[in-house]
Amino acid sequence: MRQERTVQASVFDLFAEHEIGRELKAMSQWLDEHGDLLGLVTRDLRRHGLKETGREGLPAEAVLRCALLKQYRQLSYQELAFHLEDSASFRAFARLPWGWSPKKSALHKTISAIQAQTFEKINQVLLASARQERLESGKVVRVDSTVTAALIHEPSDSSLLWDCVRVMVRLLQQADAQGRAIPWHDHRRAAKKRARAIEYTRGRPKRVKHYCELLKITRKDIFRLCMMTSKTRQLWQLLHERILTARKTWAA
Repeated sequence: MRQERTVQASVFDLFAEHEIGRELKAMSQWLDEHGDLLGLVTRDLRRHGLKETGREGLPAEAVLRCALLKQYRQLSYQELAFHLEDSASFRAFARLPWGWSPKKSALHKTISAIQAQTFEKINQVLLASARQERLESGKVVRVDSTVTAALIHEPSDSSLLWDCVRVMVRLLQQADAQGRAIPWHDHRRAAKKRARAIEYTRGRPKRVKHYCELLKITRKDIFRLCMMTSKTRQLWQLLHERILTARKTWAA
């Protein structure tokens, strides 16, 4: 059995005078003005065949407010459970029944039951309210992201040049396999040696010297690759001319 709203709020539900407490109080008043949003949350929390008897669960209003608290303060479920038990302002905002301190498992089970469409509808109502009060137009979106470690090296100039040399050598090898290549030399080892020297050498003058050598190696491979491309283009042009000549001969 789950109620939609907390039947009776506690007289001890007071918000702190801190900035966060004032923000929570304003958020609570806005939610009271848009009570129709509770119906969306109640619909998500109702499961098929749920009986109206049995132990009471968290009211839909408390579930919605706990979900907003979690998102507003960027808390984990364990941290949310602690703050709901420790902070009077959090308890006042969540409107938990008197004596209730939900654990992280209960919070996870109920909050995760709210569908994405419900949060989208809440966001649309919030934007419409802000637009009506001329607080926010909703035309600009700010996206926040979290930086995480990944198996990707820092894209420095020397590493990018080394990557270019590797790719060009691979293309030249493919041309060799097709019999269209020109004489060339594999500079991968030399390019890798210079790139590593730039990374670990101290002192700008020494790094500049290695960098100039790496640029020289890269230009050589670019020149060989351009020659191979030009030769391939000439072969295709010669082949095209031969096909046209053969067609004219067959037509005659």
